Amino acid sequence: MTTPSFSDYLRQHIRTVPDWPAPGVQFRDITPLLQDPKVFRVLIDAFVHRYMDRERRPDVVAGLDARGFILGAVVAYELGVGFVPIRKKGKLPFTTVEETYELEYGSATVELHTDSVRSGDRVLLMDDLIATGGTMMAGKKLLEKLGAQVMEGASIVDLPELGGSARLRASGLALYTLVDFPGH
Repeated sequence: MTTPSFSDYLRQHIRTVPDWPAPGVQFRDITPLLQDPKVFRVLIDAFVHRYMDRERRPDVVAGLDARGFILGAVVAYELGVGFVPIRKKGKLPFTTVEETYELEYGSATVELHTDSVRSGDRVLLMDDLIATGGTMMAGKKLLEKLGAQVMEGASIVDLPELGGSARLRASGLALYTLVDFPGH
């Protein structure tokens, strides 16, 4: 019997919810990955093993609101580095920098504390999914405003047909994703 790759294993635990939040959308729900302790460990280990080596080890992990917090905080803990949250506007209590980006219907703004990273810090930027790439691009720009170097963007799921991963790579951001899904 052949053992499935970790990518195939994780794919089996991602739930597809049709027509949510709108008709025609195939929502990729990562909740089942987090609910099963064995699956959650495989998920986290897939990221941790990549970033353990000295040349890939970040100085800090930044997680995008909100599911990027789950992944980023655990990965940072396992790597023995700090974690910083990139939050939706109005959620951080200290001095912030902000970046606004376009959504399909409108715009959104994310913020980062001005003392979250230092100039020259190597940052791993994490989120659960890459669709259009707008949130990750905004996070990258925020970190760069503070002088950090975003060494890589990482996520569980890539939806390549929505163009986000291509857009992020075109901006110079290296990406590491675990599972690709065709369609939306």
